[in-house]
Amino acid sequence: MEENQNVSVSSGDASTNASQESSHASANFPFVEGNPFTATLWVGLEGFHMTVNGRHETSFAYREKLEPWSVSGVKVVGGLDLLSAFAKGLPVPEDHDLIVNSKILKAPVITRKRLVMLVGVFSTGNNFERRMALRRSWMQFEAVRSGDVAVRFFIGLNKNLQVNFELWKEAQAYGDIQFMPFVDYYSLISLKTIAICIMGTKILPAKYIMKTDDDAFVRIDEVLSCLKEKPSNGLLYGLIEFDSSPHREKDSKWYISDEEWPHSSYPPWAHGPGYIISRDVAKFIVQGHKERELKLFKLEDVAMGIWIEEFKRSGREVHYITDDRFYNAGCESNYILAHYQGPRMVLCLWEKLQKEHQAYCCE
Repeated sequence: MEENQNVSVSSGDASTNASQESSHASANFPFVEGNPFTATLWVGLEGFHMTVNGRHETSFAYREKLEPWSVSGVKVVGGLDLLSAFAKGLPVPEDHDLIVNSKILKAPVITRKRLVMLVGVFSTGNNFERRMALRRSWMQFEAVRSGDVAVRFFIGLNKNLQVNFELWKEAQAYGDIQFMPFVDYYSLISLKTIAICIMGTKILPAKYIMKTDDDAFVRIDEVLSCLKEKPSNGLLYGLIEFDSSPHREKDSKWYISDEEWPHSSYPPWAHGPGYIISRDVAKFIVQGHKERELKLFKLEDVAMGIWIEEFKRSGREVHYITDDRFYNAGCESNYILAHYQGPRMVLCLWEKLQKEHQAYCCE
């Protein structure tokens, strides 16, 4: 059940532990075997509440450390037949009373003329829970809170107007969302990469620019520490593929036709869950986009590799630095980045870092 949702559940067959001999509900038990009922479960300030057939039946407090926004589902089990279910009231960011210390979740004011790093996070309108988990975890690193590093979510429009409306209110509340002027669609995500480069060179100028996803946990402190030892120009840093070929199977998510890419292999590219480029590479991309010379490619991480190859052909030196601590398919100890981490896992990783000061996984 999404936070702040009212979920009504109707059932026509509710098997209970009521006496088989009784055809009436007791004063304290609202269910009767064989009789339909309507139940509503809703979220309040103090906890969860349930009404059955319009009468309040029970309330129970939240589990310790659980905040309402992190409730993402409701499971109906038991001896009953579910006839219908509907939900209303998506989680809305102006419900500040439901969020502990909401002020520290808002993006800090940027005062530096040039950031150390801009982090662009790919997200979609419905992923409110993921964004909240990032705001409560690695976006609390001191480098982010101090304004040395800025984190922004890049989100396209949704076909559902209500989702867009709630997203707009979220953007006003937290100040960390950059809207894209198109409906989110997989083949258009390379445009988000270009947008991150534009922001990192013209709006929030940064020495380095990082791209990541909203289901990735990023150790910002370790990224910055590692960058101190890396070249500040012509840089691509992440988990790099140096010898890969296009997927020619038409049923593959990453299918690429001969028309889209006629070559048998790709230039070096870094896996999309997390990579860093230097400012000069970003400026080259922005300029190519402005002059309509940039080759658009639907696989955004491979597209970055293609653009950097063009950067190299223009006579610039490129430093491809791979680091297998950027895990693109899960988490391993001593990670710099862990991918495919749901909101609960993200919060767990953050708690482990705070308590143990070591990069341990939560599995």
